Amino acid sequence: MIDEEKVKQGIRLLLEGIGEDINREGLLETPDRIARMYREICGGMEEDAGEHLLKTFHVDSSEMVIEKDITFYSTCEHHLLPFYGKAHIAYIPNGKVVGLSKLARTVEVFARRLQLQEQLTGQIADALMEHIDPKGAIVLLEAEHMCMTMRGIKKPGSKTVTLARRGAFLRDPALEEQFFRMLSR
Repeated sequence: MIDEEKVKQGIRLLLEGIGEDINREGLLETPDRIARMYREICGGMEEDAGEHLLKTFHVDSSEMVIEKDITFYSTCEHHLLPFYGKAHIAYIPNGKVVGLSKLARTVEVFARRLQLQEQLTGQIADALMEHIDPKGAIVLLEAEHMCMTMRGIKKPGSKTVTLARRGAFLRDPALEEQFFRMLSR
């Protein structure tokens, strides 16, 4: 899906556009490096998050499962600059659970695309609802956006927090309160 030759051409044009000499020693291999980098950081475009959520295990419990402090890195689709932070995920099992690493892999699939944080949060929650059919899911993302910290308003350290609630978390405020209490531990 990623056309490395087009990326290389685009980077050469960008370098020329900002007044650089694309034949300068330090820039000779830059288009190739950038093309490889984008294959890595946008690799989630070629992945289906559902694949990671296929393997489930039967459980009798319907107690909340939380995976918190999942580090993620993504790229803002508006400025092509990074944003990064922590994802916190919880769901209420409906007879089955998924391996804990699969929650982090789901975050990774969606984060490795050009993104908006708001969209990323919802995509993770929707994938859980679709593929493991829990009674409810909640996803909280906290991230620092380089488009806010290194350009424009220039406010380093500022964080954007987004929340997506699905199923039982929409209907039962006590579940959401329990989620936030458990996050603070």
